[in-house]
Amino acid sequence: MGASQEQRHAYTLLRLLTGINFFGHGFARIFTGTHLSGFAHGMVKSMADTPLPPSLSLATGYVIPCVELLIGLLLLLGVATRYALTLALLLMLVLMFGVTLKQDWNVAGQQLLYGLVLAALLFGRDRFDLSWQAVFSRFRQQ
Repeated sequence: MGASQEQRHAYTLLRLLTGINFFGHGFARIFTGTHLSGFAHGMVKSMADTPLPPSLSLATGYVIPCVELLIGLLLLLGVATRYALTLALLLMLVLMFGVTLKQDWNVAGQQLLYGLVLAALLFGRDRFDLSWQAVFSRFRQQ
């Protein structure tokens, strides 16, 4: 039995909502406030009480917003959604590692919710996704 139109719309809206969230995180961290450099150096300060070397925290602070922006853009455009969702889950693993080293259990719980949404999107992608690739493949099949 195929997916209903409402299921496909709900899936697409959840993918877009998640895409806006990731895009907004990356965009704000790169282009607003203290910009990318300020975010990266802030991450070094926030991870100071963990066993991670400051150079690793700094490098991670520069990479995370760029990855968030890319994931968000791909999810919003509906392009390479499998790869975007997989990359997002890998990012959540990195973030979870960091917040558990800090023993920030409230944020760890939030990361679990992100992981759950991402896993649900990845799990339902083949059946419900209305990304451009899925739309074009449906036209080719008809």
